[in-house]
Amino acid sequence: MAEFRVPSVRLEPSGELVLRAAVAAYLGRYRGLTRQHSESDLHVFLRWCTDHELDPLTAVRVDIERYVRWLQDVRHYQPSTVSRRLSIVVGFYRVCVIDRILPHSPADYVRRPTVPAESPTLGLGHLQFEALITTARLSNNPNDFALVALLGLLGLRIFEACGSNITDLGEEHGHRVLRVRGKGGKVVLIPLPPAVARAIERAADDRTDGPILRNSLGGRMDRHAASRRLRHLAFAAGVRMPRMHPHMLRHTFVTTMLDAGVSLRDVQIAARHADPRTTMRYDRARNNLDRHPNYILAAFMASGT
Repeated sequence: MAEFRVPSVRLEPSGELVLRAAVAAYLGRYRGLTRQHSESDLHVFLRWCTDHELDPLTAVRVDIERYVRWLQDVRHYQPSTVSRRLSIVVGFYRVCVIDRILPHSPADYVRRPTVPAESPTLGLGHLQFEALITTARLSNNPNDFALVALLGLLGLRIFEACGSNITDLGEEHGHRVLRVRGKGGKVVLIPLPPAVARAIERAADDRTDGPILRNSLGGRMDRHAASRRLRHLAFAAGVRMPRMHPHMLRHTFVTTMLDAGVSLRDVQIAARHADPRTTMRYDRARNNLDRHPNYILAAFMASGT
């Protein structure tokens, strides 16, 4: 993995070395995609420090508060994104204290934004999801059906779907399975329903190795190519969404299971959510619309409206 590049801050040479050591110590706790995301979020903070001519190792609580306000008021990030990026800063300074680079953390008492209990993102409705699956299955591009199946019928994250290889397919106790490398490098075996197995076999096209999902050039499909394909499929299926993106299908995977009557605990296991409250956010978001009292009132007053 390439070395993390610390944005240039006007520091003495010794101070820059200490900062680089602090960053390396913090990022050394992670690996794989978690490290990449942590690098990205930490880079945003260090870049902000550079733009404000601030030495990160001399920052005080009010500086971190200003950074949070910048994320909210200037970048207009959602509370969940602000909370995640703040948690990276908190973790970075905690490691600085552990390694005795700093006597205390300036982020300890920073106010965290309130993250709503309901997820602001909604998955596709049942008929929309069915239309998308049908359109993908009938597409001339064999990767379309596999992409929708992996995201919407298996609930894979986009990096898991794009990172899956043909050699990850196998059998376990009579089940066709896919070996998936998830968050933190954890490997899980996910059973393949017949429809998903057919979609994967079609995309594999008698190949014995290489990625399951390929782009138009025959290379591994990435998240950007996947997003473009999903937007194209949604348009062809008549699914009108403000912003169609891969995570919407993972969201649909959860909400459709809940609609089908699968228990919250089983859905949590299928989605591989570490915290059941994550699964509950999907449930609340869906029920708040489907069972909203406005519909009951409109039905009750139907004769007058």
